Amino acid sequence: MARPKGPLRAWAVLAWLAVWQVAAMALAAAYPHGGLLLASPLSSLRRLGELAVTVPFWRAVGWSACRILGGFLLSCLAAAVLAALAARYPKAAELFFPPVAAVKATPVASFIILALVWLDSGQLPLFIAFLMVFPTVYLNLLEGIRQTDGKLLEMARVFRVSPARRLRGIYLPQVLPYFRSAASLGLGLCWKAGVAAEVIGLPAGSMGERLYTAKIYYQTPDLFAWTAAIVAVSMAFERLFLKLVDSLLLWQINNFTIGVSRPLPK
Repeated sequence: MARPKGPLRAWAVLAWLAVWQVAAMALAAAYPHGGLLLASPLSSLRRLGELAVTVPFWRAVGWSACRILGGFLLSCLAAAVLAALAARYPKAAELFFPPVAAVKATPVASFIILALVWLDSGQLPLFIAFLMVFPTVYLNLLEGIRQTDGKLLEMARVFRVSPARRLRGIYLPQVLPYFRSAASLGLGLCWKAGVAAEVIGLPAGSMGERLYTAKIYYQTPDLFAWTAAIVAVSMAFERLFLKLVDSLLLWQINNFTIGVSRPLPK
């Protein structure tokens, strides 16, 4: 499944970079310390290049990625299990609805502050990433399971297809597109929420801590450089994960057939 191409064009990116550069130059000319308010794209890129060749930079990237993506993967696993239960048992769906709705509606900052009462700052990004991604993945998977072709399921029952083959041959091909959509939204959301948790909780050695330090000391090029690094890492992991999901879906479609037994005599 090819990823749909968005309207991103090089000329548009260059145009906004030019606007950014002009705004930075205007502030620098109008105010003695205008560079503290808005760093230019060139100075930000130069600073990012300086940071990217240091060990602490990659240690911070690895620290944040492990916890934020760990929360994302745990959320996907929990959402898959609970969505299957909710699809099978209507009472379970009713039971899960209030907390899912509450998590969707509550601001992430509220959860971060509450979680700081219960958790160590090092565990905070994982927990917040898990919590913020869960409703999106759960609701999409639940809808995907509910939209599974009833005729295929009836055929599988008539021909006594095993539950394992029913899962691989019927449910997975129809649910994976819903999961892909949820993962695309969830990966961006988990990075935003996870880094916000790091900025508030300040776990040592994280990307969020570096952002906060840059803000405290008015290191504006560092602030933009770390922001660019977070965006780049988030996009790279999103592309990699979605490519894995697409490969799994194509393999499933091209290589798997449902094995059937003879129906029981009436």
